[in-house]
Amino acid sequence: MTDPLVSTDWLAAHLGEVQVVDATWFMPNEGREGHADYLAAHIPGAVFFDIDAIADKTVDLPHMLPTAQGFADAAGQLGLSRDATVVAYDSFGIRSAARVWWTLRVMGFAKVFVLDGGFKKWLAEGRPTEGGQGALPPTTLTPSLDARLVRDVGAVKNLLESKAAQLVDARGAARFRGEAPEPRAGLRSGHMPGARNTPFDSLLNGDGTMKSADQLRPLFAAAKVDLGAPIVTTCGSGVTASVIALALARLGREDVAVYDGSWTEWGGRSDTAVVTGP
Repeated sequence: MTDPLVSTDWLAAHLGEVQVVDATWFMPNEGREGHADYLAAHIPGAVFFDIDAIADKTVDLPHMLPTAQGFADAAGQLGLSRDATVVAYDSFGIRSAARVWWTLRVMGFAKVFVLDGGFKKWLAEGRPTEGGQGALPPTTLTPSLDARLVRDVGAVKNLLESKAAQLVDARGAARFRGEAPEPRAGLRSGHMPGARNTPFDSLLNGDGTMKSADQLRPLFAAAKVDLGAPIVTTCGSGVTASVIALALARLGREDVAVYDGSWTEWGGRSDTAVVTGP
């Protein structure tokens, strides 16, 4: 399969043959907790991947990528295997599942996909669920990290100066323009100089599925994103930036990097350039 998304029909036909990962996560202001939702109901056989727990705890930024060793230990405890086909989903439709898809790819997983429409679509179709804590037999993973898919603040500063890559921001237009406050306190409003804006929800249909390749191309064209040139994605905290990376992978661009710290890091520093307006 070359498409990074699989349908609910496909997953239903292959349950038991693939490893299923519930990646549900909510913004701090949404008043819900992903693990609680998972315990209440999840796709049969799914294990829960907590992006806030499987993270670098040495920095004061949310759900930053863990070290390769830290990830290998945590994913091994979950029972994940690089030999298996892994399907990630979330209850939003497509949001944090894309972050886990990206994380697994960074950490050396080649056969990882996102459930198109997520748990929302699965439930709407009346498919089976189970509750409680699921488990797979533990595995031993060799640490591995593909640095080509990740950018840090220093790299983003350099690319803005050199224009070596396009920066595509997944936040809503009002936040991008600096007209709406950030949901996290203490951050400046606006965007990085020269960044393009493609709000992540513009890439999705009303049922939470992702738009087709033919529908995605004009959206990136409207944002003046050159699909043939290097691209780095960003957002509020590295979650919906991964949705853009997923959409670009649907268009054949599997080399797109994510700025891990995103606006939580950039907008919270005093040594980073911020502009407002379109």
